[in-house]
Amino acid sequence: MATSKDSKTELKSDALLEQMKHHLTTDAGKALIKKIGLVYQLNIAPKKIGFQEEVYVVDLKKGEVKKGPYEGGKPDAVFSFTDNDFIKIASGKMNPQIAFMR
Repeated sequence: MATSKDSKTELKSDALLEQMKHHLTTDAGKALIKKIGLVYQLNIAPKKIGFQEEVYVVDLKKGEVKKGPYEGGKPDAVFSFTDNDFIKIASGKMNPQIAFMR
């Protein structure tokens, strides 16, 4: 898993994950945390999975979104996306199964 700390690549996903971080502080976000209670690691690549990936953790146990690999053991699930596919899936414009088959 290639995490590129020196890369200056700006991902479209950065803004979406920042919005997610703020959402988790709302009542609706807190209800989601209580309901799901899992930790997801997202590996997001600018163009091709496996290259220059940025790693995020969406911790729905603690209600946090952080950049960097999960440090509390193993995440419950790990997903790898290209930046464009992640945005399309998050906005409902692509079925996750289609992204998986690409």
